[in-house]
Amino acid sequence: MTRLTHIDATGRAHMVDVSDKAITAREAVAEGRVDMSPETLALALSGDAKKGDVRGTAEIAGIMAAKKTADLIPLCHPLALSRVDVAITPVETGLAVTARVKTSGQTGVEMEALTAVSVACLTIYDMLKAADKGMTIASVRLVSKTGGKSGDWVRP
Repeated sequence: MTRLTHIDATGRAHMVDVSDKAITAREAVAEGRVDMSPETLALALSGDAKKGDVRGTAEIAGIMAAKKTADLIPLCHPLALSRVDVAITPVETGLAVTARVKTSGQTGVEMEALTAVSVACLTIYDMLKAADKGMTIASVRLVSKTGGKSGDWVRP
């Protein structure tokens, strides 16, 4: 079984020491979606939601969240991100969110990509909840990652 990197030999949580790791280009892509009624989707796409531009606001929220990941997730390293791109697109069941995060560093950006997607989804919910409290945030997951000691990974 793989040893958990955030648990030391005595079972205590600790921040992983990455000082001996090579600085490499790293990228992660995550996705998720907010399922909603067709009427709520039409409202989100129309630009007439009471709180304003749903997609634009959620994209900015996702970018801001990626930059604050180390403040939100215990034991995450603060990283200098070189790119954060959050895209929100309509799908049959609602709005799909994709985040792509890049850095050159000693640790990966998977948590930053997942945080960006999660907060963008929460922002969509917040902006549309007056119209549809039954929305569902679904399938937040890592799609791919590149770089680092463990190499590249793509969701099968």
